[in-house]
Amino acid sequence: MSTQAARAPSPHQPVLLREMVGPIAVLTLNRPSARNSLSTAMIASLHAALDDLRGDKTVRGVVLAANGPAFSAGHDMKELTARRTDPDRGRAFFAETMNACSAMMQAIVHLPKPVVAAVQGIATAAGCQLVASCDLAIASEAASFATPGVDIGLFCSTPMVALSRNVPRKQAMEMLLTGEPVPAARAREIGLVNRVVAAGTERDAAITLAEQVALKSAYTVKLGKEAFYRQAEMSLADAYRYAAEVMTENMMARDAEEGIGAFIEKRTPTWRDE
Repeated sequence: MSTQAARAPSPHQPVLLREMVGPIAVLTLNRPSARNSLSTAMIASLHAALDDLRGDKTVRGVVLAANGPAFSAGHDMKELTARRTDPDRGRAFFAETMNACSAMMQAIVHLPKPVVAAVQGIATAAGCQLVASCDLAIASEAASFATPGVDIGLFCSTPMVALSRNVPRKQAMEMLLTGEPVPAARAREIGLVNRVVAAGTERDAAITLAEQVALKSAYTVKLGKEAFYRQAEMSLADAYRYAAEVMTENMMARDAEEGIGAFIEKRTPTWRDE
């Protein structure tokens, strides 16, 4: 199935579409009529897809895209509000939903393959969190980002976790406290996205970026991605100790020996992903 075909959902299609473009798995949020809000079904489908891709050696990268004018409007407020009639006024369901969403976001971080967001429209609240949780992000010129929970009395506390690990503290706080949308160009300036491209080209640009990473040793990418996120939570001294251990382990890998040898001999390396 082509990337163009994925943009034309029918009412009978699932909430998440999956296709392969070469070695890249493209996961497409497919609730355009609900602005791709993260319902419990969407969260579960995303998490299941990520788990399925984890051990698939034919997949060397993932692109997360969306159908319709919005990337994702965050949690499904209608679904959450419907549980206000529960005996506990929805508390158990709210906790289950937030924890499930948080686990799915962490699955993106822990996936041993690069995950690139392709953002074509608005990404708000947990939708903005989804972009921030990806390793890389391409945004359309028409895209915008916001954490507007404060406007409806619900501070974006879980989106805050990913957002504050992507952009400077003052910029994160401004987004969280004002709820004002940030246009694509500004999102790039503060580090929320990597590149801004012409509207309609963001999906192909994200696939191209994922393909660029896919040319590298999968073992090296896996090792490096894990190390990046782990060291970011450590003190400077602990981060250097840990990174030195990772570098030593990496140097002992077959692909590092091959890659260094190829560099010295001025030839193209042949990866075995080990």
